[in-house]
Amino acid sequence: MKVWIKRIFLGLGILLLVGVALAAFVPLAPAVELPEEQWGAGSSSVEPAWSGLQRDFPATNETAENPSTPEKVELGRLLFFDPVLSQNDDMSCASCHHPDLGFADGRPQSFGADQKPLPRSAMSLWNVTYNTSFFWDGRAATLEEQMETPITNPDEMGASPEEIVAELQAIPEYVDLFEKAFGGSDAVTFENVQNAIAAFERTLVTNDSPFDRYAAGNLNALTPSQRRGLGLFRSAATRCFECHAAPTFADESFSVTGVPDLPGQDHDAGRKAIEDSSLDGAFKAPTLRNIALTAPYMHNGVFATLEEVVDFYAKGGGREDGVADVDIHVLGFELTEQEKADLVAFMYALTDESNLPEIPASVPSGLPVVEVVDNPARDVASEVNAAESESGSTSTHEPVTLRVEPGQTIQEVVDQALPGDTIEVPYGIYEEHVIIDVSDIKFFGIPNDAGEWPVIEGNGTGSDGVIASGNNFEMAFFQVKNFTSNGVLVEGSTGVYLHDMYIENTGVYGVYPVRCTDVLIERIEGTLMNDAAIYAGKSKDVVIRDTLTYGNVIGIELENTVNGEVYNNVAHDNTIGIFIDLLPQLPSKVSMYTKVYDNVSENNNGANFGKPGTAVSLIPPGTGMLILAADHVEVYGNTFKGNKTVGLAIFNLTIGFSPEEIDVDPNPDHNFAHDNIYENNGYDADPFVKNMLGSGFDIVWDTTGVDNRFDEPNAKTSFPPALPKSNWPQPLYNLYWRVLNFAVGLIS
Repeated sequence: MKVWIKRIFLGLGILLLVGVALAAFVPLAPAVELPEEQWGAGSSSVEPAWSGLQRDFPATNETAENPSTPEKVELGRLLFFDPVLSQNDDMSCASCHHPDLGFADGRPQSFGADQKPLPRSAMSLWNVTYNTSFFWDGRAATLEEQMETPITNPDEMGASPEEIVAELQAIPEYVDLFEKAFGGSDAVTFENVQNAIAAFERTLVTNDSPFDRYAAGNLNALTPSQRRGLGLFRSAATRCFECHAAPTFADESFSVTGVPDLPGQDHDAGRKAIEDSSLDGAFKAPTLRNIALTAPYMHNGVFATLEEVVDFYAKGGGREDGVADVDIHVLGFELTEQEKADLVAFMYALTDESNLPEIPASVPSGLPVVEVVDNPARDVASEVNAAESESGSTSTHEPVTLRVEPGQTIQEVVDQALPGDTIEVPYGIYEEHVIIDVSDIKFFGIPNDAGEWPVIEGNGTGSDGVIASGNNFEMAFFQVKNFTSNGVLVEGSTGVYLHDMYIENTGVYGVYPVRCTDVLIERIEGTLMNDAAIYAGKSKDVVIRDTLTYGNVIGIELENTVNGEVYNNVAHDNTIGIFIDLLPQLPSKVSMYTKVYDNVSENNNGANFGKPGTAVSLIPPGTGMLILAADHVEVYGNTFKGNKTVGLAIFNLTIGFSPEEIDVDPNPDHNFAHDNIYENNGYDADPFVKNMLGSGFDIVWDTTGVDNRFDEPNAKTSFPPALPKSNWPQPLYNLYWRVLNFAVGLIS
């Protein structure tokens, strides 16, 4: 062989060795690890508290660069009401954010310079101190940054920073106020204009509404209608609380609801116009505090009343109009006219203007300020809200046991309970739903002589069997049957113990703790749910053990939850046995640190009867366990048997969601499956999996994510055929991962 040919092969060999070395020794991109303050999982309830409805407000958005002082706040108040900040000296911040109109302006679309209509309505400024992004599309990250747009936009106030500074410097009273607020002789700057107004707006806090007083223990603060509306608000039928949870009743995520564009107006892309990876038509969920004062509603003011808003969501938002990517929680629901009135009445209970600032009689520029405006919604709110007395307030008392007597409803007795009490329900069939807001309550059924538990019966029309929000809530010894949304929903609580119950045909979920911390679920039997029989979502420190689930779409689900432990459960004849998942577009942005062990998941081959359009409807039948985008999940000592598609599957979120929908890390990282038993899985794979992989398997890993390991000597079949083991050195893992993903990329 000629020398030059040998040199070519030698060079190629060296390049190959270098490539292999690089693939093996260059670290893989690390997994995304959010700081704990961004997790969003678990409760925010206050302890001790009369009810679990009392929640800690998030940290304010005050910046270290702009600490608040009384001098800044007063200067900001005057600037907020002063038209001197506009080009024509005819508009102030209060022109579009009027205190008498809930700090909005009462128009479908706000007006800018020369009375030119703007494309969106003005957002309320109440509780803006808790926001982490600003505007309907979230384009500004701080209040200070937000301030620049309306002041300088030529379609709004249309002023330039230089002109504003020059005008303010010419007003001696302002020069003095700026020097007192910021110090120094050159304190009049546009940045300090922003800082002062931001400091004022951070004082616009509302937290003493009838709802807040009810949550704090005044039982008379809400009317019966509003209490019923509160139950509807946090039910799985309406799911209002998913995007408008206490205490802010707002959400920092961006969601598509399908609000129609105004006739003759260009389509508003919302967040997508700011961030191309976002969904078209996604907007921020505004606060519902003082919502009754801020009509009309939505980003373009398309709905004139709260009743119209409820009707819009009841029909499933924009789904029926063909809007794509409508949020997974906007599914539509049915309400009677009374229920709709109750729900609206509850929203009126979020009204509180006790911290309303006074409109100044004059401002240093001498220009006219906005006039006081009559808002008829205030009179309506006064009529709707209860005339409160302190007789409903609680005080320290010795705990007692209350029993439901013949002729009484469960709710009648619940309404008498105070923190620390036990409620006993003798055997019987109770055709009602129950709402328990009080903390430290034990809610027990008393069986008959045959050992049968009392039945809470929905007759196929009731939404939720039991809704609870109290901290340290225990419920046991009941049958809950035939509801359309949930069997037992516990929302926002710390300390939840659900045990010894039979749940049948209760709609979406059987037992449903959401946004809770310190949850124990045991000895629950659940069947015939069109989502999960046993579910914990957006929660923290959850144990699920010794349960039996069958005939559901999902047996057990931990969704966007931290620190879960699932053991000694049996899940059979569901669509999927066990589901550990991280879903997008939810307030909790992580799903991690879960152990799943000593469970039996067998014959989960039932048809998927989840509601169309929901994430659960995408799961292929025949799945023993699925880890979807979750991290740090350890799976061991389980038996996966007779699941026709797959025993254990680990997948990336893109299997079911578009990139525009995904606002979390989509990859499953740092998962470890070992020492499980696999028998007769993958024998007749669902067509979706069969078309993708050719057949079913004991184990399927889509090859995504960092540091997923498998020590599974009992698995006879897997995709890929060789799974990385815990004893592989990191360079070997890196090399294999890169080769594997290169190959998958070539064939996909």
